[in-house]
Amino acid sequence: MDLKVPITIIDELSEDEIQSTGLLDMASGDISKVEYEDYNVATEDLPARRSDYEFTSGILSNRGKDVEFRIDVNRTTGQYSVSANELEEIKTRAASLFAAKPN
Repeated sequence: MDLKVPITIIDELSEDEIQSTGLLDMASGDISKVEYEDYNVATEDLPARRSDYEFTSGILSNRGKDVEFRIDVNRTTGQYSVSANELEEIKTRAASLFAAKPN
């Protein structure tokens, strides 16, 4: 099954944050099609390579409900991914949260 879901990606810096969007592959944990908002990688380098980079998180949203999770970043290639353990946690939390009836 090829299930890729849209997510918001937030690279946390010391005094700022860089937002982007991407597609999370729910089978492998790989994140693709990353598009930065108001940030030019060509002139400013990958967020994870900056000296003020701290960590990256993700948000999976559905009908106004969010699941937040940790994202791993390969600081050399800039590839985003989610570990197998984190991916299982996302699936569990998303299933219960998104299956709940709307208020």
